[in-house]
Amino acid sequence: MELFKFFTDDSKPKTLSPPLKKIKKELKKKAQKNGAGSNHLSASEQKLIQEIQNETEQHNRNNITRTRAYLDFYEQHPNIHWAFLGHMVSRNGGWNMTDLKGELLQEFLTEDEQNDFFNFIERGNWLIFQDAYPQLLIYKESLRQKTPLFHLLPHFDVSVFMETIWEDFWKRKDRYLLAVAMVINEQSYLEKRVIQNPYYQDTVLHTIEFKLQDFLSTNYILFPYFDGGSQRVRVKGQTLHHFSSLHERILLGKRLYHVLFHDRDQYQAFFEWARSTPHTGSRKDFWPHLFHDVRESVPGMIYKPRINHCAITGQAPRLYSPVLSNAWKDQSHQEAEIGDWYSDWKVLNYLQERPIEVSDDVEEKYCETLEWLEFAIFTKQFILHQKNS
Repeated sequence: MELFKFFTDDSKPKTLSPPLKKIKKELKKKAQKNGAGSNHLSASEQKLIQEIQNETEQHNRNNITRTRAYLDFYEQHPNIHWAFLGHMVSRNGGWNMTDLKGELLQEFLTEDEQNDFFNFIERGNWLIFQDAYPQLLIYKESLRQKTPLFHLLPHFDVSVFMETIWEDFWKRKDRYLLAVAMVINEQSYLEKRVIQNPYYQDTVLHTIEFKLQDFLSTNYILFPYFDGGSQRVRVKGQTLHHFSSLHERILLGKRLYHVLFHDRDQYQAFFEWARSTPHTGSRKDFWPHLFHDVRESVPGMIYKPRINHCAITGQAPRLYSPVLSNAWKDQSHQEAEIGDWYSDWKVLNYLQERPIEVSDDVEEKYCETLEWLEFAIFTKQFILHQKNS
């Protein structure tokens, strides 16, 4: 893939490690076969494929069911780090969906724009799950049968890249390599199906509103956690700029993995919060002092800024952040476009593990962004009021 020739210092092509050289060799073998799986399936294999397809469809109803399925799997298989990363990022997807109907962004978007943005997020969330979850279930069944079943992955239209990676994981148990490979796979899987899709290019990625969000740094990925024994919930995370860049999204995934897993105590704090806090889609899940899933403000009144240093001032109402089921109905999706994104072994350079420094202290900046949005809403409404009076 041509995009992979653009490397920053973090992913500059270097001599591949011995394990990656073996993966490269195996990828070349499989690519020559066009990644086609055997058409001679046993009755038990056909049954397994159908069961996995049914289970995937059952859990792929909406963001809530997907997010819960990732965590349920991770609790059973904690060596599959990507499942927890997928869970935490999927929570953020849900929050982004409900923000479109929440108290702040709703002021900047028409109803059509809200629908376009939701469809964009929902389609990506749905696509990733229907590609990734069968991989997890194949691994689960491989453990049960005590034999690798990854030759079945092409029957789910999973990339030859991931078939090769899973076979390597079965032998070497490299959790980091598997997690980063899944980041690469899912972001590459989305590239043509969503990011380069002309419909989403026109309705979302090229709109003023999307660029405004990028400029305001509202594209936060937040990981809540319990702060020590106080049970106070705080957040760490990352900000994504240049969402349309595949390269930047892959590097973001690597940074998010680092945030979650680089420190054992910090990881435990993230995990304890996630395990004890059901995902509803409302930002009330992590900051009920700032957000509420019932609208408390009076309709029709000029918006008055009320956030100061991540807290509501005085007795002012909290920000409205609805639960997903109240904001959006379940969607019907067209089948995923078929085709394997993998074409260039140089993508393996992203899998080289190197020390990185990641600043994950985004809490203050996130709160400042909320304050900025409040001020923008107040200014907009005040000007309109002055014109109409």
